[in-house]
Amino acid sequence: MAKMNPYLNFDGTAEAAFTFYKSVFGGEFVGVHKMSEAPGTEQLPENERNRVMHIALPIDANTTLMASDIIPSMGHKLDVGNNVHISLHPSSREEAERLFNGLSAGGKVEMPLQDTFWGAYYGNFQDKFGVNWMINYDSNAANN
Repeated sequence: MAKMNPYLNFDGTAEAAFTFYKSVFGGEFVGVHKMSEAPGTEQLPENERNRVMHIALPIDANTTLMASDIIPSMGHKLDVGNNVHISLHPSSREEAERLFNGLSAGGKVEMPLQDTFWGAYYGNFQDKFGVNWMINYDSNAANN
């Protein structure tokens, strides 16, 4: 497997939290993407359109801390325990499918593996033990 990163969820405070983390760890954000940048988000309430869809802060050569804000209007609810995901970055599409199918068995799939608008093959789920996982195969990143 290529790498594994912690992925945090916040209720509208992802950008503030990551500004704080950046003040401690240093470095620069890989990107800050808002919900309003995603296709189909035009119907979100105005107060949710500026929430963070994805933010990443490299901590060292092998670890990147990542996060997003929840979207209450889409039924998301932040509870202690669902605010952390393990984000796996496999080195092939086949490995992504193997990991997704294996880890999600008996669990609850939130988003099946699929090609996404950001160019990755992505899916997420909660395993049968309540652990949240994200599988994100990016062929461009795998070739770098």
